[in-house]
Parts: sequence; structure tokens; C-alpha cells
Amino acid sequence: MKDSKINILTIPGLSVDMETAGGMRLTASGPLSVACGPALKRINERLREEKPVRVDEDSVIASTWLPPIPSKVFNRLIRAEVSCALGKYVPETVSIELTRECKCNCEHCTVSEGEGEMSTDQIKGIIDQALDMGAFIITFTEGDPLLRDDIFELVDYVDKDKAIVNLFTPGTEMTPEKAARLKDAGLHSLLISIYSTDPAKHNLTRRLEGAYNWAVDAIKMGLDAGLLVTMTTHISPARMHELPGLYEFAGELGVHEFSIWESVAKRAGDPVISEQDRQVILDMHRTHNQPGPGPRIFASSFFEGEMLGCMAGRRWAHVCVDGGVKACPYMPFEFGNVLDENGLSGAWKTVRSLKDFKERRNLCMMQDPTFLINLDQIPEGSRSKYTYRNILK
Repeated sequence: MKDSKINILTIPGLSVDMETAGGMRLTASGPLSVACGPALKRINERLREEKPVRVDEDSVIASTWLPPIPSKVFNRLIRAEVSCALGKYVPETVSIELTRECKCNCEHCTVSEGEGEMSTDQIKGIIDQALDMGAFIITFTEGDPLLRDDIFELVDYVDKDKAIVNLFTPGTEMTPEKAARLKDAGLHSLLISIYSTDPAKHNLTRRLEGAYNWAVDAIKMGLDAGLLVTMTTHISPARMHELPGLYEFAGELGVHEFSIWESVAKRAGDPVISEQDRQVILDMHRTHNQPGPGPRIFASSFFEGEMLGCMAGRRWAHVCVDGGVKACPYMPFEFGNVLDENGLSGAWKTVRSLKDFKERRNLCMMQDPTFLINLDQIPEGSRSKYTYRNILK
């Protein structure tokens, strides 16, 4: 950092500065400083207590899930958090399913149901809507975005002064040339899941022989291209014992961050990790995020628990491959369609009108028994997406 104090945001009622002497710290002044105080406190705790993903000459990337600090995108994060603090929740993250096509045939996949996918122009329209609503993270996902010929055009289309762009892929289609093109298009982070350090177990989850080797090679190609790379995994009670080995493997690969997501229930009574398991994840998060070797850990157990609470329908909106809008990828209920006249904002308004999304929850809604009882009203044999009407009030 060149200056000891940098103004990163000035809007009516609020000025936010970054102090860089002796470490990084955000300070705020003005009438709205009280409203954004909790958000700045959380950010300062991360800057002070946890190692960042990367530090450049003029900026720091605290996590692959966050924009560089300072940056115009980070300014939008502050604005969004002020809005949330004032009770007007913004879909800060909008994830978009791009295609049903994928070499893998994962049991947990739902995007393969149905037919068709949106055009390039329709997806660009969704991006525009999301940015107009205040989103600062656009995530492309499902089935394998690299199977769309327009993926580089879509990554490039996102205004990098307004949002960072992340992309999930199983890695089966990655080449050094594609990794370089993603870098040139402005991709912020490449996300690739590894379900086990045992190749056979990973392949079994993906239902594809060779999936493990493709994923590992894709990670290496992303790193070679200069991309931020996150190795992700979903943890169920049966796989908790894999976590230490997965973290060690992430370190061996040299990824920037190891991202742990808790597996969710599909019905009330489905097994989810226990509070004891969750504490193991939180202990890993605190231990490995101290300054030292190894990648940083992002854990949904912390980020969507202690830090922000469940983001579904509060800071997160998910767009399905056919345009349906969900509160997050894991929830089966649809609240509208971006291709309808009311678009993304209309679906978001519907979500925000429902009592289930009013109060903060420190537990994923798809693990919360008080919410999961709603799933019992979905008819047996129904598709994975179900209208919220007559179920959620």
C-alpha cells in the first residue's frame, strides 16, 4: 500500500477510509457510519485476524469470494451492506446456471432435469438486472459452463467495476488455452470441487471415470494461467474424516483458498453435520487462517453462520438454467422467473415479502428443522424445483 490512508468510498452521509499503516483497517465517518459499523467490524476482524488470499502492491484480496480492497467493486460491497443494515436487502451474490450439459452425472445434480437453456442475450440481461440491483458477485455454475461457446464472452460482459466473476467447473473441459482466455476475460476466481483425495471416491461422486484427474489438471492449468483458484468440497457427516487430507492436498496443489460447504438436507430428517462436526470446521477455519503456510479456508459454517447468517433470500439469489429464481441453489422453491416481465427484481421482491426470510438465521435454512418442515408439503416424486405458493407464507 502506497498511502497510509486511502479514501475508498464517499457517498452522502458516509465516508469510508482504509488505514494501511501497521496493517489494514477500515474506518467510517458520517451519519451512516453507525449503520455500516457492524459490516466494517466484520471486515476488520478478517483483515486483522486472518491471512488474506493475496496481497498486491495497491490492494489486498481477503478471500476469493470477496472483491479486492480497495476497488470500485468493494465500494459496492460497502453500499450493499449499508442497504442491508437499513433493512433493504440486496442480492449481493447472484449465481447463474448456464447449461445442462456436463460430462459428469452426479447424483446430487438437479440441473439436468427439464429441457433447454437461456441464450447469450438472455443471460446478459440477467447480469444487467443483477448489477442494477446492487450485486457485486456474479457466479457462473451448472452443469459445466465451459461447454458453452459463449462462456468467455459472458465473463467478459460483466462490468468489472461493478462485480467480480467466479466460475464453477468440474474441470473436464479445461485446457491451458481456455484457462488463459478466462484470465484475459477478467475471471476473478476459478472454483473446482474435489470430493475426496481418493480418486475412486471422487469419480464415484461424479459418476465419471477420470473425473479426479481432470479436476486436478484443471486446478493446475488455472494456477499456471495466473487465476485465483479455489478448491471446494461439500462435507456430509460421512465425509468429515476427509477434511484434514483435503486441506493438505489443497496446500500441495497450491490453491489460494480451500472452500468448505456443508451438505444440506433435502427432506426433514435427512442427515446433516452435527454441532460437534461444525465446531471441527470452525476450529480448522481459525487455525489454518492464521498467518503461515497453506491456503486460506472459507467455511460456510462461519461465513453463513457466525458472520452473516444464512444468505438465502437475504444476500443471495440463484437463477436456474431455465430462468427460475430461487433464494439459493440448495432450496427447491422458485419465486419467479427472470424471463417474465417482473424479472429478477420481481422474484426478489416476492422472496423478501415472505416471513421465512425476514429474520437472520445462524444456520443454513436447508438444515434448520423449523424451515425443513415446509419440504414435507412438496408432493412425492415432484421435480427439484417447486413453486413457493401455498407452502411458504
